[in-house]
Amino acid sequence: MASSSGTSSGSGSYRIQNSGSVEDLQQLMDQRKRKRMISNRESARRSRMRKQKHLDDLMAQLAHLRNENNQILTSMNVTTQNYLNIEAENSILRAQVEELCNRLVSLTEIISFLNANNSGSNGQIIESSMADGFIMNESWNYMYQPIMTADIMQY
Repeated sequence: MASSSGTSSGSGSYRIQNSGSVEDLQQLMDQRKRKRMISNRESARRSRMRKQKHLDDLMAQLAHLRNENNQILTSMNVTTQNYLNIEAENSILRAQVEELCNRLVSLTEIISFLNANNSGSNGQIIESSMADGFIMNESWNYMYQPIMTADIMQY
């Protein structure tokens, strides 16, 4: 009986030790779970912070690029306006050059005509030119308007 009671008491103490080990093991596993959970939470918090920082950086970059884009558009608009103004001035100058060339051709023709007429019979043509000069000068004034010097001086 002693052996059976010894065995049973030995076996009972083993169960106590085993149950103590199981509880210790359970506590150890629970502690590891908590540490892992805390570590995961901390990692998730760091990840959220990194994402937020990245988002903030992207938003700052977006604002900077939008500002730069607006400056480029403004500069481009100013340049386009300057280009259009210069094109308008060039058109005016081209028209004035064409008008001056036409006047020069006309004056050259008149001088050639007068020189040709003066070389032939000097006395008659000079008197005739003087008599007709008024008529020729009148038609000349109507046909050709002087260029405004103020317009030319602007450019």
